[in-house]
Parts: sequence; C-alpha cells; structure tokens
Amino acid sequence: MNKAKTFSPEVQERAVRMVGEHRQDYPSQWSAIESIAGKIGCSATTLLKWVRRYEVDTGTRAGVTSEERERIKILERENKELRRANEILKLASAFFSSGIT
Repeated sequence: MNKAKTFSPEVQERAVRMVGEHRQDYPSQWSAIESIAGKIGCSATTLLKWVRRYEVDTGTRAGVTSEERERIKILERENKELRRANEILKLASAFFSSGIT
C-alpha cells in the first residue's frame, strides 16, 4: 500500500508560485504544472489542485474559499451538536411529562 506523501504548506505555496512565475515559459498551464510537479516530487494532479485552491482563495476563480470551507465545517459541527442536544431534551421532556400524570 502506498502512503500518501504530504507536503508542507511552504512547499505547496512555493510550487504554486513557481507555476505562476513560469507559466509564460510553457505553452499551457498544464504543461507548466507537469514540469514543476516533477521537480518537487508530487503528481501533476496534486499540484493542479493546489493551484485551483489558490485561485479560488485569491478570487481569480469561482468557488468556496478555504476560509469559508473551514467556517462551514465548524457550523456543521455545531449544528450536529445542537441537534443532538435538542433530541436529548425532547426525550427528557417526554420522559418527565409522562411520569407526572
């Protein structure tokens, strides 16, 4: 089984910056990505993902930014906890109301 190689945020930022800086040296963005990915040791699709995320985060591409994505995760987690607490309160209310008659 292959273990996924993880790259530090600094390496990711540098790779994305290299794509931007050297884009004009290649016939397409994809060919620049392929070349640079080979140099840093990641796959071209991984580097493409980093470039797309950067483009969304800087507003040059439509989509949900990393900051917004993190905020959504936090809100979804809070929502789940509140639903669970609400369900517990409903059950407790039903239990206590049925025993008082």
